[in-house]
Amino acid sequence: MLAGLWGFFAGSALLIGAIIGYFFRMPKRLVASIMAFGAGVLISAIAFELMDEAYKLRGFLHVTLGFISGAVIFTGVNVYLARKGGKHRKRSGDYMLECDSLAIAVGSVLDGIPESIAIGLTMIEGGVVSMATVIAIFLSNIPEGLSSSVGMKKSGWKAISIFGLWLFVAFCTAMASLAGYTLFNNLPKGLIATNMALAAGAILAMLVDTMIPEAFSETHELAGLITVLGFIVSFILSKI
Repeated sequence: MLAGLWGFFAGSALLIGAIIGYFFRMPKRLVASIMAFGAGVLISAIAFELMDEAYKLRGFLHVTLGFISGAVIFTGVNVYLARKGGKHRKRSGDYMLECDSLAIAVGSVLDGIPESIAIGLTMIEGGVVSMATVIAIFLSNIPEGLSSSVGMKKSGWKAISIFGLWLFVAFCTAMASLAGYTLFNNLPKGLIATNMALAAGAILAMLVDTMIPEAFSETHELAGLITVLGFIVSFILSKI
């Protein structure tokens, strides 16, 4: 149950970001900067909270298989959703006009599942959630919800539809976190390591396919610097 609550907490940041993006007019450059920062935060969490821990459990073979599999699975589903109209689900501009609402909803759930499962998996070793992972996902979810809600509003989505979608995604992330803990809790360490790496691979693929393009679209030459700042903040949190 605790894993589910932590997952919902991290997922609720999507709703917080959506509320900010819907009710407050924010410059595109600021939205993109926040997105770049969130990307850096997640990259750090992938490296130090997931990949490193997975390696400590079982070594290179399991980590490599899981990491590549996660990226392949996410990319395959993402390509399918892109063809169905969910390609620009995290964009804040007029790209949302090209998107299908159902594809956006399914894609948003897809983006949140690997992160949430990762939260549950970090609880298996020691029974305590990795606060660095939770905080990293929470911080990265705010700009995701913010950017998407700006685009949804421009494309004619009503407030109740936008907030309802992100509340639903938050609920799904809670269930995914709970599943990440309960389903894998008694499995051999090799499988746990593989699934941690799988979640990491899926998250990194999501970042490059959805978050980083939005960040670069407005920040351009500053995107790298802002991403680095997000990375170091998350790294420091993981060591405190």
